[in-house]
Amino acid sequence: MAATLHDVAAVAGVSIKTVSNVVNDYEHIRPSTREKVLKAISELDYRPNISARSLRSGRTGVIGLALPELSLSYFAELADSVIKEAEKRNLVVLIEQTGGGDRDKEIKLLSSPRLQLTDGLIFSPLGMDSSDVAHLNVSYPLVLLGERIFGGPVDHVTMKNVEAAKAATRHLLDRGCRRIAVIGAHEGELVGSAALRVQGYREALDAAEVPFDESLLGYVIEWHRLDGARAMREMIASGVQFDAVFGLNDTLALGAMRVLQEAGFRVPEDVSVIGFDGLDETRYSLPTLSTIDPGRDEIAATAVRVLVERIKARSEPMKGEPHEPDPFEPHQYRAEFSLQARESTAVA
Repeated sequence: MAATLHDVAAVAGVSIKTVSNVVNDYEHIRPSTREKVLKAISELDYRPNISARSLRSGRTGVIGLALPELSLSYFAELADSVIKEAEKRNLVVLIEQTGGGDRDKEIKLLSSPRLQLTDGLIFSPLGMDSSDVAHLNVSYPLVLLGERIFGGPVDHVTMKNVEAAKAATRHLLDRGCRRIAVIGAHEGELVGSAALRVQGYREALDAAEVPFDESLLGYVIEWHRLDGARAMREMIASGVQFDAVFGLNDTLALGAMRVLQEAGFRVPEDVSVIGFDGLDETRYSLPTLSTIDPGRDEIAATAVRVLVERIKARSEPMKGEPHEPDPFEPHQYRAEFSLQARESTAVA
C-alpha cells in the first residue's frame, strides 16, 4: 500500500503536523527536522494526496506558466529554469503556449477555466500591450514577464534590455567596428524587446559619436533563424557596407551568421557577430557566438519566488481571522545581465 502521512511521521519521529508543514513548504521549521522528514519521505516514496491537500489548504501545489512559443529556444530554456525553481518548492508547473504573439489568445488565457487547476500564473505576453493592462486585473496571483506592458497592476520581472544592448554594441565598438548592422528590428514598434534593444544600440552609437544609419537596421516579423537568415541576405543584397552584426536574439544571430559564411564573409575576421539571450547552443556554434546573458535563471527564480509569496499572502489567514487579500503595491524586478565574449567577436 502507498505510504501515508502517518507512516512518514512515524519513521521521522515527528508529529503528523510537522510532516504536513514540510510537505506544504511552510517556513520556521528547523533544518534538521526538515531533513529528517524529507529523508523519510524519500525512503517511503511518499506521494502527497494533491486533491485532499487542495481541499484542506485551498492550494493545489501547481503554478501556471504561459509562454508565447516553446519553439523559440529562449522560452524553452526559460521554462526549464522555471520548472527547476518550482521543483525546489515542491511545485508542479502547468505550461500553456499562447501562439507567438496572438493577442486574443493571450487575453482569453487569463480567464481560462484551466487556471482553476493552479494557484497562480507566470505570464509572458507578446501580443498584448499597454492598452490591455485592464486584463491583468485578475482574481489570482499573477506575475508578468517580458517587455510588452510596464506599470501594470501586478508584479513584473524583466531584464535590462537597453543597458544590455548598449553593452553588446559597445563590445563591437571597442573592437573597432563602426558599421554595425542590427538584425531583428520591428518596424514601427515603440514598446517591446526589439524597440528597447534598438534604443540601447543607438545610445551606444551616440556615446561613441558614431552616426546612426537607418540602412543598417534589418527588419523582421518574427525572431527565428529563418528570419535572421532572410534579413541578412536582404542586407547583403542591398549593398550596404557593414563590419559587424548585432542579432537582437541569439537565433537571429545564428541565422545571420550562417548566411554570412555562405556569402564568403569570415567571422570574425571580416564581420563580428554578437547575439542576445545567452542560449546554451551559442557555446557550440562555429565559431562560438558572443552573446548577452540577460539573467534568465534570475528571472525564473524571482518570478517563482514572488508568485509563491503572493500565493501565501492570499491563502494564509493572519492572526486567526478570516483572510481577505490586502491590496498590495506591485513591484518591478530587473535581472542583471552579463556579456559572454566568444570567438565570433574575437580580435585576431
